[in-house]
Amino acid sequence: MNTTTNLSEETGTADLNPAMFRVLIVDNDKAHALTMAESLERIGYQCTTATSGPEGAEQIERNAFDIIITDLVMNDIDGLGILQRAKDNLPDCEVVMVTGHGTITIAVEAMQNGALNFLEKPLTPDKLRAATRKAAETVLLKQTNSELHKRLDEKFGFEGLIYSDGRTQQVIDRLKRIAPTDASVLIQGATGTGKELIAQAIHQNSPRKKKPFVPLNCAELSEHLLESELFGHAKGAYTDAAKERIGRFEYANGGTIFLDEIGDMPMATQVKLLRVLESGEITRVGENKPIKINIRLVSATNRDLDEAIKAGTFRSDLYHRLKVITVNIPPLKDRPDDIVPLLDHFRKHFSKHHHKAIKGTENAVVKRFYDYDWPGNVRQLKNFVESMVVIDIDGTLGIDDLPPELLEEGDLGPQPSQTITLGQNQAGLSDLVGQPLSEVERQFIAETLKFSNQNREEAAKMLQIGERTLYRKIKEYNLREEK
Repeated sequence: MNTTTNLSEETGTADLNPAMFRVLIVDNDKAHALTMAESLERIGYQCTTATSGPEGAEQIERNAFDIIITDLVMNDIDGLGILQRAKDNLPDCEVVMVTGHGTITIAVEAMQNGALNFLEKPLTPDKLRAATRKAAETVLLKQTNSELHKRLDEKFGFEGLIYSDGRTQQVIDRLKRIAPTDASVLIQGATGTGKELIAQAIHQNSPRKKKPFVPLNCAELSEHLLESELFGHAKGAYTDAAKERIGRFEYANGGTIFLDEIGDMPMATQVKLLRVLESGEITRVGENKPIKINIRLVSATNRDLDEAIKAGTFRSDLYHRLKVITVNIPPLKDRPDDIVPLLDHFRKHFSKHHHKAIKGTENAVVKRFYDYDWPGNVRQLKNFVESMVVIDIDGTLGIDDLPPELLEEGDLGPQPSQTITLGQNQAGLSDLVGQPLSEVERQFIAETLKFSNQNREEAAKMLQIGERTLYRKIKEYNLREEK
């Protein structure tokens, strides 16, 4: 590739391909950010710019980057804030600080907190490229480290998938048989069911795991931009094509490309994609020279492609190319046993992320989660839990923290932290007045066992007693046969 040759001429590192590295540039000064990006893009780096600290933080949360170059002094979220978010969300990313004369001491502090380097203004292209090359070499060294792959397995492998339901287990068992092969996979499921996580797990458990995993949402781009993103373009291929650009297929060479919402791909692009899959070659927009590629394709859709074929909006020959193997992800409402593990996982994750000490979740909240239909699936559950963690003030996720979708009439009044409601056919609270304490205890233990579906461990937690004590009470009150 020309980019590799150019880098070799300027830095003497012939085996470092800048096109392999995704760079985020964060700077309040838009012109300065664009200038840095242009300097790095000239030698092949793929750059994204953010012109404020909050925008940079959002990019870090939503996307994966190998290198972050950030100004130190910015409003709202400064360079140290960007550094912290990078360490929280992208632990294998390298951060380079850009600083003025008066902030050298803070830049040194940033290096002590994990920044790789700092650059003093004014920058020259040579200084910027040299610092970026050093960061790229550090990232490349990490990528050869087995510990990195172990962490990737934990985050993106099958071990990183949170589930308990039997239907989900069947999906995972199928994935474990699929992953080691090179077969194309079509993942079908409603929006928010976690199709990209499944695709990442397939990649991370395949022989291609050390090569790139490259996702692209086909519904987010127009036909013109989608083809450029997929296949790349030559310099001057169209207006604004000021420089050569490699596409996602070329960037993913040797690895896995994940095309999400493929059912929304324009028909003209479908024809070109089918040609790529049949020939193993791509042609950049504006060029005639084919480029050999070796990728595994994983695609996903929330649409019924059989219906799309009947409607004439999806090609049947492409469909059969994509669905060598199909994986169907059930909606969350059809796998209720996954709800509590996901709730607990996201509670812990967002407690750490938002620096809050959330000890647990009230049983009444768990019941609301079980009773809800989850039209937005796992993504909606994740958003609900984050919202609850953010607004919580007492260290326990309770009814007062629920989003509006889960509230019921009367919830906004005073609420006890734990409530076990007697069944309609059992005695009301007023009927227990005057009864021996042992009878009150017997009825509450019986109702708690019913509420927990006879799960003694869970019932003991609700009653805040030990399991041995509960077992003794069950024998004492002869509750074993009660349903």
